[in-house]
Amino acid sequence: MDKIDALTKTLLYEKVAVIHAAFEDAPTTVAFVEVKKDATINEKLEEAFMKTNSIDDGWWRNEGVDYIAPEKTCRSTSMGDMVLIGNTKYKCEMTGWSEV
Repeated sequence: MDKIDALTKTLLYEKVAVIHAAFEDAPTTVAFVEVKKDATINEKLEEAFMKTNSIDDGWWRNEGVDYIAPEKTCRSTSMGDMVLIGNTKYKCEMTGWSEV
């Protein structure tokens, strides 16, 4: 990626943290996911959820995902997991998200 592409990407996207907590002993940040800066909070949450779920391949290989979990592979994001946007955490509920 050249400098102009990197700058454009920085202007258009931000990274949110995906934290798995539903089945773990302690919450663990597993990835940083690129989402569009101008998207609504709900759109950012849904994009992070979508990018951290395996469909045709392991989600950690998805474009826009920086996988940082300690294991080689990881389960998909589920109800009870969280996404950190800025300084606010949101918990994945059965339907939608709640602010933590």
